[in-house]
Amino acid sequence: MTELAIIVEFETHEGREEEFTALIREHARKTLDEEPGCLRFEVIKPIERDGTPIPNKVMVNELYANEAAVTAHENNPRLVKVRAANAPLLKSSRLILAKSLSAKPAEGMTTMELNASNDD
Repeated sequence: MTELAIIVEFETHEGREEEFTALIREHARKTLDEEPGCLRFEVIKPIERDGTPIPNKVMVNELYANEAAVTAHENNPRLVKVRAANAPLLKSSRLILAKSLSAKPAEGMTTMELNASNDD
């Protein structure tokens, strides 16, 4: 099955970035805890090439196991409350839905599963 990514760029109103970031980080934590199909939910801060943070910008990078996991996320009743709480803090947002093109690891053990107990 194809993994799907949701990438969102948010622009906050002046002076509201810290409050928004706290809310979206909590949303990310709860999503990872509540939704088994959510494989990754990162809150990231855009920066200039020289490392300077771009003011009033926050992004999220989410990865879901499949279309059903995205649908489950979209239908999570908590999402309505999150959007309502975030609305007054945001100037704009842009959502991109994308499919993963990354190669899947070969079947068998992953490097995380390798340890001395696997030695013959």
